[in-house]
Amino acid sequence: MKTVALEKSDLGACVDQAQRERVVVLRNRKPVALIVGVEGLDREQLKLGSSDAFWRLIESRRKEKTITRAQLERRLKQASPSRRKRGRRQPLGSRPSSQTGMGNRIIRPS
Repeated sequence: MKTVALEKSDLGACVDQAQRERVVVLRNRKPVALIVGVEGLDREQLKLGSSDAFWRLIESRRKEKTITRAQLERRLKQASPSRRKRGRRQPLGSRPSSQTGMGNRIIRPS
């Protein structure tokens, strides 16, 4: 982490430096700001990264009981024989719309 004095700093240089490491801005030798580079992140990432509600959700999910990958694979393997009985599925684009259940509906992103 780099520190710079507010009185001697150039904002453009601080922003450039912040893309590589965090920059702490000092006023009278005391920290007053932190500059964090966000180059390469999209708006959704920035919004989630600074959302208290999102981080509370993550924290609560991390406290929940989990299963190992081996347990997950066993569960999937146990569930798959019933899927095989129905026969081999065709790729979505090769089935008539009556089989996909989508018909002529227009689906718009929300």
